[in-house]
Amino acid sequence: MIRYIRWCAYFCALLLLALLVNIARVQVWESAAYGANPANKRAAIARYAEPRGDILVDGRPVTGSRDSGQLLRHERTYANGPLYAPVTGFSSQTYGTSFVERAEDAVLSGTDPGLSAFPLWYDLARGRPAGGNAATTVRAAVQRAAYAGLGGKRGAVAALEPATGKILALVSSPSYDPNVLSGTGPRVEAAWTALNEDPARPMLNRALRETYPPGSTFKIVTAAAALDAGVVTDVDAPTRTPDPYPLPGTSTLLPNAATGCEDASMAEAVQWSCNTVMAKIGVRVGLRGMVDAARRFGFNTEGLRVPSWVSRSNFDTDMSLDQLALSSIGQFNTRATPMQMAMVAAAVANGGELASPYLVEHTTQDDGSPVRRSGRRSLGRAMNPATALRMQELMVKVVENGTGKNAAIPGAVVGGKTGTAQHGVGNAGTPYAWFISWARAQDAAQPAVAVAVVVEDASANRGDISGNGAAAPIARAVMEAALTAPGTGPQAP
Repeated sequence: MIRYIRWCAYFCALLLLALLVNIARVQVWESAAYGANPANKRAAIARYAEPRGDILVDGRPVTGSRDSGQLLRHERTYANGPLYAPVTGFSSQTYGTSFVERAEDAVLSGTDPGLSAFPLWYDLARGRPAGGNAATTVRAAVQRAAYAGLGGKRGAVAALEPATGKILALVSSPSYDPNVLSGTGPRVEAAWTALNEDPARPMLNRALRETYPPGSTFKIVTAAAALDAGVVTDVDAPTRTPDPYPLPGTSTLLPNAATGCEDASMAEAVQWSCNTVMAKIGVRVGLRGMVDAARRFGFNTEGLRVPSWVSRSNFDTDMSLDQLALSSIGQFNTRATPMQMAMVAAAVANGGELASPYLVEHTTQDDGSPVRRSGRRSLGRAMNPATALRMQELMVKVVENGTGKNAAIPGAVVGGKTGTAQHGVGNAGTPYAWFISWARAQDAAQPAVAVAVVVEDASANRGDISGNGAAAPIARAVMEAALTAPGTGPQAP
């Protein structure tokens, strides 16, 4: 009898051991798979059980959280949602996250290990610290100026601090209100469908994700390439360029919108935006020289993050001479994001060095204790310092007595370049109006802001569209705001 009891005890011990092994398997080896199973709602419930951390502008939150009383308890809220949507993105219980909400999700949701001195404790306790905050580099006054300047027209604005790469404004228009995507249910699904089916594409971040032919604003890259390569040694010397200019190897004649471009110097060509002169200069620089110069400014570079990813700007690496001529004036297959063209202006303003743009200044715990701080990072030298100084002089002439007079600011030194980019089959599309610029207070040591503006106003009369008319006034308003707004300190968003 005792023997049977002993065997029964052994069998029970074996069952207990099997149970313990299975528990270990489920909790250790299979936990990740169970956690990722769409049927498991615990992760989502835990994610929204506490309020999400905030995104800050000028030290003040432009986001918040609302207790919905639902299973997924806390929903995201946005102050001035359309104004800051290109910066914050959305945080949706149904559709996930985008832009800063996505890039800094670990801090904002409370899952970043840096939020606690003892992260293992939260793992063991199946809890998490309160969500942290992400402080952006955006200045509220500059952002508002860009948003108001576009006034609902399709287009975008990117503004940088040239010396550091801090993004001072990031606007895409038309915009949308991310509040409508925050919760769950038919209302959110209907809003998502409407936004994605809207032909104006309000959820497209045109400043970071859309590429446009940059038109004559690209002539700054071509002029810098010519000076660095020694193709042009005297910017005031005649270039012996006919008007119109025969594209090499073809019978096609390239005209000018401006007058007085025949035999113009490079300085005059930048000032009055002569296509013929700059196309010829691009051909003289050569394909390899132009490709290398474009790459130094950031073209053809993958992986730029601010921290959200930025679309690759393109300058073809294999072209015939006639195609190179058109590419050198920002046409053919040359395409750029507004962020890329702001980087071009910033490189000129910063003495030739290109600082990597960034949007998040620092992240903190809920009580303000630091987690991580972003720092200045150089992307290298886009041009020689002497070339940058000469390009600054040329861009100032554009504003003082050239095609960009509408960007002038009393009491400030402003450099700029206009652009009117043709596009569409046979250039039949309504042109895009461009303006890139930088501004320095009269008594300041260095420029405070570099700006790129693109306006794609399909409702405008084709003949009325120009960089000076449509885009330069917006750039001026943005630069004025950057010159007058305090660099730090509380300011109502």
